[in-house]
Amino acid sequence: MRGRIIKGIGGFYYVHTDNGLYTCKAKGLFRLDGTKPLVGDYVDIDVIEGEDMVGNITAIGDRRNTLIRPNVSNVDQALIIFALASPEPNFIMLDKMILQYRAQNVPVMICFNKEDLDQDDLAQSIIDDYRDSGCRLYVTSAAANEGIEPLRNSLENMTTTVAGPSGVGKSSIINLLAGGEIMATGTISAKIERGRHTTRHSEIIPINTDTYIIDTPGFASFDLFDIKAEELSGYYEEFEDYTACRFVPCSHTHEPDCAVKRAVGSGDISRRRYDNYVYIYNELTKLRRY
Repeated sequence: MRGRIIKGIGGFYYVHTDNGLYTCKAKGLFRLDGTKPLVGDYVDIDVIEGEDMVGNITAIGDRRNTLIRPNVSNVDQALIIFALASPEPNFIMLDKMILQYRAQNVPVMICFNKEDLDQDDLAQSIIDDYRDSGCRLYVTSAAANEGIEPLRNSLENMTTTVAGPSGVGKSSIINLLAGGEIMATGTISAKIERGRHTTRHSEIIPINTDTYIIDTPGFASFDLFDIKAEELSGYYEEFEDYTACRFVPCSHTHEPDCAVKRAVGSGDISRRRYDNYVYIYNELTKLRRY
């Protein structure tokens, strides 16, 4: 029988098939070759006779892609959710997430939630900074149920992995998109202004026919995988039109007559995005030394 893994907890995999949901274990042969089933995998299962909706995963289908964080497979796009306030957005973390998805050739959408708490018109400033990033941008208020419909339309006929820091309203938005209270929602810790984790594992949630969301656990930090400092500028779409630097290659950080730095000075490239780039570049350079 063929199905798709929609959830994995404690060595058990929940496989959705045309005949219903089966609880499965993975065959030992996967451990031998170092393969681990992932949420999003299309798999073959053998049903165990005499058991109620229980089976074993016997084969994993070819993966169109495999994401590192979250560790899921076969996604069409990524939706990154950040809050405009409570918690305050961490733009270094946001850029790292964009970079990781771009490195894995996954189209990115960014949703800035909690517009109802935006007292400083931060939303417009962020839109201006990220409009040339290659990402589709959305502003929502889950509390007021505003901005949800355009976001829902962008998910149609796609498998979308949803990720973001804890406390940004990810579960609330998923509930609105799904049209029901299917995800538990948490609160913000007043002491450290971080969200309390409400999602403990990755799980596929059907929105409608051929439209799926992969909900993933929130986090407080984010590290890049397999991106080198010298490759970094290639993932900043705003830099693509500014190649007339005196030095080739150019890191766009300290060199004189750098076309990217000139574009930042003239306002053609966002200062926030460029400063994030320099910060991440220096971080990757330091990591390479150790």
